[in-house]
Amino acid sequence: MKQKEAFEILKAGYNVFLTGCAGSGKTHLLSDYISFLKKKGVSVGITASTGIAATHIGGVTIHSFSGMGVLNQLTSSDLNRVLKKSYLIKKLEKTRVLIIDEISMLSLDQLDIADKIIRSFLKSEEPFGGMQVILCGDFFQLPPIKSDHNLYSQGTGFAYKGRAWRELDLRVCYLTEQHRHKEKDLLFVLESIRKNEVNEDVINLLKGRYMAKIKEGEEITKLYTHNVNVDNINARELEKLSGKQKVFNMKKSGPERLASTLEKNLLTPKRLELKKDAVVMFVKNNPEKGYVNGTLGRVVRFQEEMPVVRTQKGRYVKVEQEKWNIEEEGEVKAEVRQLPLRLAWAVTVHKSQGTTLDAAEIDLSRAFEPGMGYVALSRIRSLEGLRLIGLNKTALQANEEVIKIDRAFKKASEEDGKEFWRTLKEKRRGV
Repeated sequence: MKQKEAFEILKAGYNVFLTGCAGSGKTHLLSDYISFLKKKGVSVGITASTGIAATHIGGVTIHSFSGMGVLNQLTSSDLNRVLKKSYLIKKLEKTRVLIIDEISMLSLDQLDIADKIIRSFLKSEEPFGGMQVILCGDFFQLPPIKSDHNLYSQGTGFAYKGRAWRELDLRVCYLTEQHRHKEKDLLFVLESIRKNEVNEDVINLLKGRYMAKIKEGEEITKLYTHNVNVDNINARELEKLSGKQKVFNMKKSGPERLASTLEKNLLTPKRLELKKDAVVMFVKNNPEKGYVNGTLGRVVRFQEEMPVVRTQKGRYVKVEQEKWNIEEEGEVKAEVRQLPLRLAWAVTVHKSQGTTLDAAEIDLSRAFEPGMGYVALSRIRSLEGLRLIGLNKTALQANEEVIKIDRAFKKASEEDGKEFWRTLKEKRRGV
């Protein structure tokens, strides 16, 4: 389906699953539809499954928007606690359209929880309280993150397996035009991975970029599969900077077990070391102060011992401590305080999802799940912007289940497109 066709289906008010390969213009189409809705005075909830993805479309996480936070299971006491958040009801009552981007990284459990909370707030039996819902993403991208900590686990299973997905009666819009990747060699590599048809030609193209030089002047982002590699690179880059180092230590309160569980699941480090000119990423939402989870910037100075960060959009933010907590029945049981920052010369493949890079140094030697290679390689515009420093077999694999469901989505998109235009012609004829 082309963008203009999908746009008409969105405008008709259907619930939609908007999909397509990396670079097919999904985010661009969402932006166009958001602009259309705002011009019409329609209130739209702009969300995504991760903070970084949310920044790309000017929104917040679905966890924040719905009030579910880190919940993976929703008990009656959990629901009652969320329903006490009066500020949410005002927002939800006026929201007519809900967008959730990067749906592949949201588990079926969390999509169902968000649906149940919104239905409860709006006292409605309809999915998501009757809002038009647009789910956007590509299941060849990374799946929901798994965790050993039940309280913070995102559950198991792709969102399309859940109750909410079924009840939404989604029209499928599978975009087929390519806007990011014009280079045929990179397109060939990516399509081969999607079809699980990686051959010697693909391998040779990637070998040609092994330890390759990137043209001067390009800002090179380093992508790794594991946090330990990212942490080592960031520490090394920080060491290169001159100037005095400032240390910010995390503060915890509450039972050690709960506080430690909270600490382990945060992206901000226990000990944060910063210098002037350090590249950083915000790891918490605070739109009022000018940042959300995933906002990138650079420390430009320290003011009253606190860092001042200039974001990529040119905004200056004096960063103060934020707090994260665990609540039970409306009472704070454990709390952690720290600056909402982490170093960001290098990022994990998971954190790169949804970005577009002119140049990247990528290490896939320790890829541990299908989809990692596809996500990392599809971030760049062409193979000329790639310096590959490691690769394994897993990196070039696609999930067999996803290959199967993707075929079904393509077929559904063709059928839904034909049905939409047939219905539209009948309405014009007065049938």
